[in-house]
Amino acid sequence: MNRASIVQVFFPALRSKIINCGLNSIFSKQSVIPNYLGLRNTSFFNKLPAEDIWRGVTAVSNAGKKRGRGKGSGKKVAKDLNKGQTIGYGKNNRIWPGLNSPIMRGNELIYQQKLDENLDRETGILKLRDTMGNFRLIKLNPIDRGWSGSKMPGRSIGQPDTVGEEEFTSFDTRVLENKIVFIMKGNMGRKRRYSVLSVTGNGKGLAGFATAKAPEARTALRKSKNRAGQKLINVSLCENRTIYHDFSTDFGKTKIYCFQKPHGYGLVCHRAIQTICKVIGIKDLYAKIEGSTNLQHIVKAFFIGLMTQRSYQNIANETNFNIVQKQNTRNRLTEVKGIPFLNSTQAQSNQEVDYMHFTLGNKIVLKKNGVLPFYVNSKGHDLRRIKSERFRNQPKVRLHKLINSYA
Repeated sequence: MNRASIVQVFFPALRSKIINCGLNSIFSKQSVIPNYLGLRNTSFFNKLPAEDIWRGVTAVSNAGKKRGRGKGSGKKVAKDLNKGQTIGYGKNNRIWPGLNSPIMRGNELIYQQKLDENLDRETGILKLRDTMGNFRLIKLNPIDRGWSGSKMPGRSIGQPDTVGEEEFTSFDTRVLENKIVFIMKGNMGRKRRYSVLSVTGNGKGLAGFATAKAPEARTALRKSKNRAGQKLINVSLCENRTIYHDFSTDFGKTKIYCFQKPHGYGLVCHRAIQTICKVIGIKDLYAKIEGSTNLQHIVKAFFIGLMTQRSYQNIANETNFNIVQKQNTRNRLTEVKGIPFLNSTQAQSNQEVDYMHFTLGNKIVLKKNGVLPFYVNSKGHDLRRIKSERFRNQPKVRLHKLINSYA
C-alpha cells in the first residue's frame, strides 16, 4: 500500500471513533472526569533561599567540622547573582508598563515596546561576578592592627560590658592569644572550640587578664573580655610610668627579668609584655625572658612579679635603712626615696646594702662584656685608626659650631 491509500483508510475510521465518543459523552448520564498530567512546579532551587543553596556549596559537613576540615571555608564568599541586574531589563530589553516604567506619562498611555539591544550590559555583569569570587583580605587602619596584620592577637576589642551600675569607661581590652583547641567527648567525638586570652586595663595601674573558651570566636572574645574585667588587680607604679625596682619572676619554665628604666626609655620587651604594659600604664621598662615563651606563662609570671614588688617606703620600714637612689642620667644625682619610721623595731646601722640584692632575692645580674670583632688590634685595623685620628669627633664639632652660629 502506498501512502495515499493508508491516509484514505485510516483517517475516516479515526474520525468516526472521535464523533462516537463525543456523542456518547454528551448523551450519557455519567459525568466525565478530565485527566490532568501531574506537573511539579517546585524544585530544589525555588524551594530554598539563596543563602541555603550557597551554604551547601561553600560550607563543610558536621562530620568534616569534627575532623578539623574546612578551615579555609570562610574565604569562600557566596556570589550575589542579582547584583548589577534591574527588574525589567535583561537580554531582551523591553518597556514593561508598571514594572520598569510608569503606566501613564501625562495623559498618554504607555504600551509595551522593545528597546535596542545593549551588549555592554552583559559583559559588565560578567565582570562584576568575576570580581565577587576573589577573596580580599580585610584592610585595617594601621592604628587598629595587631601584632601581625589583621589577626586578632594584639588588637583592641573595646571595654568590658557594663555590670549593673558599674561601667568600664576608661578601660581598653587587648587580645593576647586566640587559638583553636579540641576536646574529646563521648557522644560528640572531637569537639572544636576557640580559646582566647585577653588583658584589660585603664592605663592607671588597674588591670586584669582572663582566658575563655567557646564554640564561636565572637563568643570567646566577649567572655574573655568580660571575665578579665571581673578579675582586676591594682598595680602600684613608680612616678606613674615605670616599676619601683628591678625584679625577677617565674612561672613554670618561664623566667622574666624586669629592669626599671629612666623617663623616655620606652618599652624594650616581648610583645605580650609590651601590650600588658600599655594597658596598665607602664611607659619605661626593659624585660628579658629566659626559657619557655608560652604566652599564658609569660602573662602569669609578669603579673606575679608586679604584685610582689614593694614601694620604697615599705622596704625602708622593713630594713630600717634609708633608701637612696643615684641617677646616672642626671649626673649621678642622689635622691632619697624612702626614710624608715621612728618607731621601727630594728636597730639602725651605717651598713651600706645594695638595693638590687634585696629586691632580686639575693641574686646578682650577670653582665657580660661585649666580644670584640676578630679584626681588632690587627695591622690593618691599627692603620685605619691612625688615618682616621685627625677626623675624630668631626661631626660633633660641626654640630656644635652650627648650634653656636644660630645662638
